[in-house]
Amino acid sequence: MRKVFGRRKPRGEQRPGPPGPYVLLPTLLMGLGGFSNLWRGETPNPWIGGLGLFAFNTLYISVVFRGFDRRRRESATSYVLLALMGTVTVGLAVGYGGTWLLFFPVYSLAVGTILRGRRLGITLLVLGAGACAVAVWKGDHVSEPWTIGYGTIISGAVTAAILTLSETVMELRATRRELARAAVEQERLRFSRDLHDLLGHTLSVVVVKSEAARRLAPHDVDAAIAQIHDIESVGRQALREVREAVTGYRDSSLAIELERAGPVLAAAGIEAVVDRSGSPPGPRADALLGWVAREAVTNAVRHSGASRCVFTLESAGGRIRLTVADDGAGPRHGPATGNHAGGETGTDVVGGMGLKGLAERLAAVGGSLEAGPAKDGGFTVTAEIQDDAPGGSEERGCG
Repeated sequence: MRKVFGRRKPRGEQRPGPPGPYVLLPTLLMGLGGFSNLWRGETPNPWIGGLGLFAFNTLYISVVFRGFDRRRRESATSYVLLALMGTVTVGLAVGYGGTWLLFFPVYSLAVGTILRGRRLGITLLVLGAGACAVAVWKGDHVSEPWTIGYGTIISGAVTAAILTLSETVMELRATRRELARAAVEQERLRFSRDLHDLLGHTLSVVVVKSEAARRLAPHDVDAAIAQIHDIESVGRQALREVREAVTGYRDSSLAIELERAGPVLAAAGIEAVVDRSGSPPGPRADALLGWVAREAVTNAVRHSGASRCVFTLESAGGRIRLTVADDGAGPRHGPATGNHAGGETGTDVVGGMGLKGLAERLAAVGGSLEAGPAKDGGFTVTAEIQDDAPGGSEERGCG
């Protein structure tokens, strides 16, 4: 297997802005004037100047490298090194003047890699004023005193701005990657819920109709064939719905699910009764309540052993409530409820993953889902959600 060395990272993974602290090292060339003075022997006490120059460069490199690591940048050590560097800078400028005054802008650049916010602004103003004052006092400056002070302030401000922008871009890219990951997780959750609701309901219908066909076959062949035709029709419908679920375009409808519930429950020997009052719900409420009706029918067929199932749709105070009650035993799990305020749903929702997923969907839009045995026997599923029909809340609220 051939290895490729020095391969560039993908564009999205490259570090935006400055690639690292190395880009700031050439700024040390501004100190060549002081080094030249030492080399020519024009500096008094050259050993002190040489040690000062060495200390300044060493501290500068250390501070700049720490400035590109947030954890090390905000540590006490960084501030101590920055203070030592400032002491060396002032000492060299006061002791020698001339080209040594250019160490002020270089030191300001190091300050810009460490400090942020109000602390940075105050430090740069003090540093710029100090550089200007030293230049005026020494009188042998290489440029106008105000130019040295201005350059000192600008060096630190521009450096801090560039590094802050670079870090912000990196954080935005990291956030974008996290949002993309969360979107994938949400899509997986949506698909798993839709697939469970679709196939759980459809397979239950197929099982019920297959049992009916088996019972009818010895006595009434035509009725058994009719049940088989229904199974074929349900299978084709399921294929279409699965394709729609995969592409994300499928939305259930309460009216459609109530219409389908009659034949499905009848095939299982359950009488379906629908009691509706108030105006039709809005699109979002209609879709969510359609999923609730579908899951309730699936649970009634699979678990209840009921003889009667009643669907009650009510609207009051701008909220829609759907209650599905049967007289069977219901699923063999403990009761659980959803939070009316849209908070966390119960962790032990009757009916398994189907009702759990619906409880989470309703809670996400301020609705609730309750499922469990009724006081007078049987099993009840109650869903409540804010009505999103245009003008629906106001009309019902005034009534």
